[in-house]
Amino acid sequence: MTPSNNRRAQPTVWGPDTVLLYGIGGLAVGIGAIVWVSVHLGWRIAGLGQPQGGVWDILFGVLDGNIAWPWASTVVAGIVVLLAVLTVLSARQVFGRRGRRATRVDQSSRYLGVRKDIAPLSKATAAAKAARLGVDPATPGIPIGVTVATGEPLFGSWEDMHVDIWGPRTGKTTSRAIPAILAAPGSVLVTSNKRDVVDATRDIRAGRGPVWVFDPQHLAGEQPDTWWWNPLSYVTDEVQAAKLAEHFASGSRAPGARTDAFFDSAGQDLLAGLLLAAAVDRRPITDVYRWLTRPTDDTPMRLVAKAGFDLTADQLAGVIYAPDKQRGGIYGTAQQMASCLTNRKIAAWITPQGHDDPRRQLCASDFVRADGGTLYSLSKEGASTAGPLVTALTAAVAEAAEELASCSPGGRLDTPLVGVLDEAANVCGWRELPSLYSHFGSRGIVLMTILQSWSQGVDVWGESGMRKLWSASNIAVYGGGVKEREFLDTLATMIGDYDKTTRSVSVGKGHRNVTQQLTRERILDPADLAALPGGRALVFASGARPTLIATQPWMTSPHAPAVRASIAAHDPSRDHQPQETPS
Repeated sequence: MTPSNNRRAQPTVWGPDTVLLYGIGGLAVGIGAIVWVSVHLGWRIAGLGQPQGGVWDILFGVLDGNIAWPWASTVVAGIVVLLAVLTVLSARQVFGRRGRRATRVDQSSRYLGVRKDIAPLSKATAAAKAARLGVDPATPGIPIGVTVATGEPLFGSWEDMHVDIWGPRTGKTTSRAIPAILAAPGSVLVTSNKRDVVDATRDIRAGRGPVWVFDPQHLAGEQPDTWWWNPLSYVTDEVQAAKLAEHFASGSRAPGARTDAFFDSAGQDLLAGLLLAAAVDRRPITDVYRWLTRPTDDTPMRLVAKAGFDLTADQLAGVIYAPDKQRGGIYGTAQQMASCLTNRKIAAWITPQGHDDPRRQLCASDFVRADGGTLYSLSKEGASTAGPLVTALTAAVAEAAEELASCSPGGRLDTPLVGVLDEAANVCGWRELPSLYSHFGSRGIVLMTILQSWSQGVDVWGESGMRKLWSASNIAVYGGGVKEREFLDTLATMIGDYDKTTRSVSVGKGHRNVTQQLTRERILDPADLAALPGGRALVFASGARPTLIATQPWMTSPHAPAVRASIAAHDPSRDHQPQETPS
């Protein structure tokens, strides 16, 4: 999505003289038409026959007294005038209502993309792609909104990747996350730091397949009494162990925190080795933290060596037998990365309850094969966050879907998997995500990464990573509420300019001169974007001009009654309301 130069000319604006001239002409035509209708109908009612002449002949004939004006014509004229007044009042009410719904930025939509300019986002285009991919065209894609200029609905196809930047409380959940979940034709993967998205969609999604709510920090009131997930099931070799360790490292690091080139890298490598040791010996993941509190315990080294991972065993040996100060620093760094494992509530979700655990165990590969399932992963920021586990679970499901796609016809999933990564920077700091984004789109894994600001993404992926994520997205949506000048200036440049015609009038020596001047102005400047009104968003898509949309929250969709019922059924206050005593 490169910057565009939208130099559209300003629409012609009539001056006061022109408006007055056309107003007088319109009034004259209206009076003539009323008189003509009144005379014709009045004569018929009075039995006078048919008057001769055109509109102006009859009008001037009535004024001169040459054409009779019976009482019936007066009645007809009164009725016609009354109907005209009622029509004007009704039109004024309709357009007044529309005007009240309009916002201060809506006039800019005339300079932005409409119709052919945004054809890649049209419903027809999305439906055609859905049919080509074998998806029911009844669900053409992920809804985006409707254009302000023409009211045309826009959709992201099942090949498009999304990135959204909406400030706090701007409606990203109601207008983007929930509609995307409801539109998904197959399995859905959701991350969030609040329960609202779960409550609103879980009952509807339950009609499509099994629902799993990973809630280790008790944000939605879920308990680990029916299922659990073993993060070590993700670890099949040293490569997967390194990936899982990276999730722990990135998820435990505060935004903007300074890192140590040696100890952070060495601590992450140590954690990877210990995760591999626990996995090959089928131990619970909490044993990893126990090993981290016992720096001289060489059990992990012997376990990975026995499993044939000799180089990983040598790596562990190098740390275990290192000088005390160096070893202590490496183990201390790794302990910080794995600190969430000390939380007993979190541990209950990721460790078995004895040898014969009656709970179901979530398997990522089974989840992506069971079309229609929904996995919600919840976490919040702060101490002992479950963010590393949410990131690991998200990555495990996405990679399982990628593996399934690689052996499916055309190298993509038969039914797209939709991933809504709400609050991605806070709860799902997946470092490799920008590099995988475009690749996932070709596999039928449709992701929507939702952030509160550009800086949030920079904290997780760095400036280059955030730019890569933005560029790899086919559809980018800005929903307002951001106050970062550099980001807003970039958007304003992408939106482009228009040619504005200004007129000046001068009077001298009995002559009136009108001069016109053409100037270039931005369609929307950073101040407009920072104060973007609620209910409006800007869409930047590959192959399409930027366009202004009216957002379509779930309350306006056919799913609204079912969503309200789901919210009411899972309202946490229901458990605390006094029960009525039967009379």
